Amino acid sequence: MIKLTGKIYFPPSTLIQPAPSKQDKAVKPPVGGSFNQVLTQKLAGDLKFSQHARERLKSRNIELSSTDMNNIQNAVNKAREKGARDSLILMPDLALVVSIKNNTVITAVDGQHLKENIFTNIDSAVIV
Repeated sequence: MIKLTGKIYFPPSTLIQPAPSKQDKAVKPPVGGSFNQVLTQKLAGDLKFSQHARERLKSRNIELSSTDMNNIQNAVNKAREKGARDSLILMPDLALVVSIKNNTVITAVDGQHLKENIFTNIDSAVIV
């Protein structure tokens, strides 16, 4: 026969935590920007040029300034935001076909050779 004493036993592992303060509840901004910003920067990386594109630039004496490179990178970022995969980037005297996924310039055509060219396998165009 079991005799009940009327006492309830609580094991010591049940600890009562104090309520969080207002400072604990405050949302702190992430260090280094939002996740989306960091992810976009990591995905974008540095723009690369294929061997074919480098040969085209060299044979046609096309030199890209830092401003040109910034404009191209901005165009690539805009195309990426819209979900583009392969884009034609049109500049005043230059056209580039860029693989957005690989962040690589595939080919380059200067203004003199631009006429009567057909660009295939692109899904978007960005005019700079």
